[in-house]
Amino acid sequence: MGSPSPSRISSLNTVPTDIETLVVKIGTTLLTGDKPFDGKLLERVVEDLARLKRERGFNLLIVSSGAIGCGMNALGLDERPRFLPLKQAAAAVGQATLMHYYETLFRTYGQGLKTAQVLLTASDLDDRQTYLNVRNTIETLFDLKEVVPIVNENDSTATEELRFGDNDTLAAKMAAKLDADLLIILSDIDGLHDKDPSRHDSAQLITRVDAVTEEIESLAGNTGVETSVGGMKTKLEAVKIANAAGLPVVIANGRRPHIVPHVLDGKGPGTMFVAGGEALPHRKRWIAFGRASVGRLFVDDGARKALMDGGRSLLAAGITRVEGPFASGAAVGVVDSSGREIARGLVNYSSDDVDRIKGVRSDGIHDILGRKDFDEVIHRNNLVVL
Repeated sequence: MGSPSPSRISSLNTVPTDIETLVVKIGTTLLTGDKPFDGKLLERVVEDLARLKRERGFNLLIVSSGAIGCGMNALGLDERPRFLPLKQAAAAVGQATLMHYYETLFRTYGQGLKTAQVLLTASDLDDRQTYLNVRNTIETLFDLKEVVPIVNENDSTATEELRFGDNDTLAAKMAAKLDADLLIILSDIDGLHDKDPSRHDSAQLITRVDAVTEEIESLAGNTGVETSVGGMKTKLEAVKIANAAGLPVVIANGRRPHIVPHVLDGKGPGTMFVAGGEALPHRKRWIAFGRASVGRLFVDDGARKALMDGGRSLLAAGITRVEGPFASGAAVGVVDSSGREIARGLVNYSSDDVDRIKGVRSDGIHDILGRKDFDEVIHRNNLVVL
């Protein structure tokens, strides 16, 4: 369905009340003040989170930005590094400071709660076994009851090819992996508006979204903050990942006092993205969101209909263009004629082979390649419609 009528109603009455696992993403814009990193607001948020964990006993995982900002402070840098080695150096310097903040704050406000650092790159989720090991590690930390895992992308080692891209995506993937009950993305804005609130005084907050449609995506804008890489567009991409796993998401303003307890109590303001439909099984989540997509297959309208409406496999005949390179078994995106990614899956052929057989019926594959390993380029069991 389309976007709901914009409203200033502050109630978030669809927030789950029986939360066992909560994931909170703390964005760069909340950790930035007069300097690239400012811990004053972080202290307020952690105080609330520590109290909530003590009172309600749920599992709490934090996905935190801020390592590069901390490093910028220490190194006297005024703007976010653009040269990759300097960016990695800033992250390496800043990560220790960031974790010291969290450890000190949770011990202070959490009556001895401890923190655990978990650093990830996108490649850690590419392998199915490693993907499961990450989950097992986090769940073991939860079992200790006194530990709050702090997850961040390993910016000190990740190359551009191994990056999640932003911590919104990382938070959604972690929440989906853990079968969390709720993901709260804290930013410096109350949620999704019908227009840019920084430019339009008449902008209205949209308090509930039942589906991230193209209309909803058109409302998103990018960020201009020097220390940040994510904006509303990346948050909506994260929402789609979480919703596909059956997980609701709230985007709220972390600068508002006590915003997390207000959200959990069904108050606002904020935007609730409701998880509709059946949740993907874990293997399908890994195919769709765990592995980094390394190429794209463009398909015609007939193939789009077969995938979206018919639950069919992707055949070579419906492919019009190939972007690679990729090997057999890689994860790729499937893109329709309008340029919209409609599915992701694991390919049975390399990009070179697909480029040779695109537009060809399955019974003609052997004549072109000298072999036919599979009838399908992507079998429906290895395909996830987004």
